Amino acid sequence: MSASSRKSETIELMGKLGVKPEALEGGDLAVYSPTNGEKIADVKKSSASEINAQIEKAHEAFKKWRTVPGPRRGELVRLLGEELRAAKDDLGRLVSLEAGKIPSEGAGEVQEMIDICDFAVGLSRQLYGLTIATERQDHRMMETWHPLGVVGVISAFNFPVAVWSWNAALALACGNAVVWKPSEKSPLTALACQAILDRALKKFGDAPEGLITTFIAERDGGEVMVDHEKVALVSATGSTRMGRQVGPRVAQRFGRTILELGGNNAGIVCPSADMDMAVRAIAFGAMGTAGQRCTTTRRLFVHESVYDDMVAQLKKAYLGVTIGDPLSSDALVGPLIDKEAGDNMEKALEAAKAVGGKVTGGERVDVNGDASYYFRPALVEMPEQTGPMLEETFAPILYVTKYSDFEDAIAMQNAVGAGLSSCIFTLNVREAETFLSAVGSDCGITNVNIGTSGAEVGGAFGGEKETGGGRESGSDAWKAYMRRATNTVNYGTALPLAQGVSFDID
Repeated sequence: MSASSRKSETIELMGKLGVKPEALEGGDLAVYSPTNGEKIADVKKSSASEINAQIEKAHEAFKKWRTVPGPRRGELVRLLGEELRAAKDDLGRLVSLEAGKIPSEGAGEVQEMIDICDFAVGLSRQLYGLTIATERQDHRMMETWHPLGVVGVISAFNFPVAVWSWNAALALACGNAVVWKPSEKSPLTALACQAILDRALKKFGDAPEGLITTFIAERDGGEVMVDHEKVALVSATGSTRMGRQVGPRVAQRFGRTILELGGNNAGIVCPSADMDMAVRAIAFGAMGTAGQRCTTTRRLFVHESVYDDMVAQLKKAYLGVTIGDPLSSDALVGPLIDKEAGDNMEKALEAAKAVGGKVTGGERVDVNGDASYYFRPALVEMPEQTGPMLEETFAPILYVTKYSDFEDAIAMQNAVGAGLSSCIFTLNVREAETFLSAVGSDCGITNVNIGTSGAEVGGAFGGEKETGGGRESGSDAWKAYMRRATNTVNYGTALPLAQGVSFDID
């Protein structure tokens, strides 16, 4: 399909997904496809009063939804999953068009949505609490979990639909209402998701109005949601800079947050590593999604005994990887999202050269003219961990440096602010287990013989330190969307007090 037809393809896809053409015209927020820089829509932004009204309606919906039995709530999530299955091809294509992902990644993101729906449906029958041993005779102590309230979701452009689904599926199963602010760089996929959800709501039949909605806004609209006292939980995905602003504002009103922020992720390649496996994993982790994943591999520490071999193989991969328009080619690397991202990549490479970095790749590639920002991924050999290597640049840059002592490699990996994802390539069980131990990686995701990217929905997703400490998706992440009550029941005739306290009155 020619680059000039991106707008018409957008209109066609949105229509198939259930969004009316008028929603794409006459608005005050211009939307561009990073594949060729073409403006593909003008959507309407919500005003502060409209957002406030939406949150108030969601709160009223929550008061009804929390009384619906968990398995019945799960039925709505099941219906959403079925609608997503039917829309997978079209929604995946729209993700590629709006976010610039290659088709397999666009489709994979929608599959992730389907998977989390399956997870949440099962969860709706397993919102369990503990029975706890009590020191008092004829007493029972237990914990119960209850719906929390309105969940506000702030998502980023790089995973424009999957992150919403992680939050929405769990929040709905747990009995909450949801209000979503997508990135202003990727609002069309959000409108499509709302249309898909609306079909599920219609089939469900008796969900309260306003239960789960979407608004389009820039930063000021997000601030309205962050500050609203009836938003019990704000789940925000984005940069550490954004998290530093969101976290304190929500905490000031004693709200809760799930923060999934930046990730300056690293890998360690040990002498015993399966080199072919390591190269494949590192190549995807560092170049996939054009380096625009929070789990992108950005730093690599390679043992001096295998350094030359590893770097030679990586250079071959970097110089040979295909770069092109993901909608009209089978290239593996698509565009950066916009000019700002391209500028940041060029600045980081210049900073690396200034401290002795040797750059392979990194040049801009002309794919669809000056309005799009395609770059060859950059491999940067660094004399030591310094300068831009200590910071996250949201672009396909991989910094590589040598190590000789294993403990030093772990220390270098941990010597950055973020703590999201990490990996090690080794066949040495001592190295692998040390990496996973309390003295090893300090990240929320620690992998052995796989890369930093490609998490599954069954595991809780998130990281430590400046990554924010939040967890989304699987495992027991559902607990963040609920409130816990500890209950003690006295079924006897006496009233013993805990800790042997005596307080007898006549």
